[in-house]
Amino acid sequence: MKTTIYSAQKIITMNPNQPEVSHVAVRGGRILGAGTLGELAGWGPYELNEAFADKVLMPGLIEGHAHSMEGALWSFTYVGWFDRMDPNGKVWGGLKTVDDAVARLKEAESALADADQPLLGWGFDPIYMDNVRMTRADLDRVSDTRAVGVMHASGHILNVNTKGLELAGLMKQGNTHPGIPLGDDGFPTGELKSPEIMMPAGKHVGMDRAFLSADQEGLRNYARLCVRSGVTTSSDLGQQLDDDLVEMFSDVTGADDYPVCMVAFRINMGLSPKDLVDYTASLRERSTDRLELGRIKVIADGSIQGFSARMRWPGYYNGAENGLWYIAPDQLAEIFERALAAGVQVHTHTNGDEATQLAIETIEASLRKHPDLDHRFTLQHCQLASPAQFRKMARLGMCVNLFANHHFYWGDEHYSLTVGPERAERMNACRTALAEGIPMTIHSDAPVTPLGPLFTAWAAVNRCTASGRVLGKNERISVAEALYAITLGAAVTMKMDDLVGSIEVGKRADFAVLEDDPTKVAPEALKDIGVWGTVQGGRIFEAATI
Repeated sequence: MKTTIYSAQKIITMNPNQPEVSHVAVRGGRILGAGTLGELAGWGPYELNEAFADKVLMPGLIEGHAHSMEGALWSFTYVGWFDRMDPNGKVWGGLKTVDDAVARLKEAESALADADQPLLGWGFDPIYMDNVRMTRADLDRVSDTRAVGVMHASGHILNVNTKGLELAGLMKQGNTHPGIPLGDDGFPTGELKSPEIMMPAGKHVGMDRAFLSADQEGLRNYARLCVRSGVTTSSDLGQQLDDDLVEMFSDVTGADDYPVCMVAFRINMGLSPKDLVDYTASLRERSTDRLELGRIKVIADGSIQGFSARMRWPGYYNGAENGLWYIAPDQLAEIFERALAAGVQVHTHTNGDEATQLAIETIEASLRKHPDLDHRFTLQHCQLASPAQFRKMARLGMCVNLFANHHFYWGDEHYSLTVGPERAERMNACRTALAEGIPMTIHSDAPVTPLGPLFTAWAAVNRCTASGRVLGKNERISVAEALYAITLGAAVTMKMDDLVGSIEVGKRADFAVLEDDPTKVAPEALKDIGVWGTVQGGRIFEAATI
């Protein structure tokens, strides 16, 4: 079998026994060894590849919380606040008013030939617009004859026009669900919250394909974004997996030129706790080198900036009502207990600290019934966890995946509107998590924020908001800790640290190919490091040509 030895300006390994080397040997898509050329030559005949001689290699970056719908959504209309780059490298300008969003949607609507085709926008973020709410009347300006919807940046709120509400059977008075705000006339305003309300309406505005389940084109688009970001392994945290969707994922990821290992989690929707755990456990045998299956994602609450996260006292800083529970406590307990008994890992979305507390207490009770010394149940987002909660997580053997990007994208709003100055300073408390010894990673939650682990690392190191405020200087972590978090740290939380996350013998030959050394640039420049491309399973992918 052929051996290739790659040289580089520097290779950062994440292996404490040899943190930096000059060469890495690859055989059969796996790492044969790392060290000097002389040391690696001992393995026998080889081909020396110096294509990366002026680059810096590090382990392939790992995105521990993202959604492949980031790729599928580019088939629809971006209406977010911040500028955003699509899979082809085009930058779409951010929109600053509801009228701007309506104008872009009207332009997209005029290009639709089929009168019955729905129109979907995504990325809308009213919190920056003095929290002005979009209504069905706004979207009726786009069209009053076709269904029109707009998904918020958080992914937890959907706006729908009158036609969309009619198709969903919601355009009526007397709705009492807390996720259906009503206007003065008693009819829905068009803003819908929580999955069980959004999904029935979403299927009429185009979200049936994009919200949870990417299609083949979307998966390929997502992979292109991964290469541009240096990502070789990515979670897909919340697929409503069934046999047909698993087959599609297998076909797409199985292509010789697919550049990413996708880790698809089965979300807790559409199945009873028993069927959820049983089906997810059955998927493990269908895993491949580029498709990992057999993990569960549970959603406990909503979004902080969407005011749908569950908060402990004293609640929201602006006095908003508490958020929504997305799962009943007894259902959460049954999922945890069955998953522990079956050896199935569960990652749980908790944004508010009340949701985090529920998850902690439920895991503790479940572990008494089904002890597991290496369960690695992980809390995703976990944004407002207190020091006491982190200490309890550590004692229970839990992991955390903190949403470091929130400091930049919503930090100013968290400070002044959602949680107030004191709690905003300790949101996504990376330093506290590490100090308590909790296995930790950080994430983008793409498409909530753009995919890009180096940006996420920058956010955790600098904790700067969009206005330039340093929010929570005592929760900053070092560059070395941030780089660990987006490589081996992420691998640990997904129980994949035996396969990926570091450059050492026996692991998958996954590398991020960088234009600069992240350990040498100024910490504030970490997000600006260029990504040449990736090596995944020994196969080379250049971002410029992907």
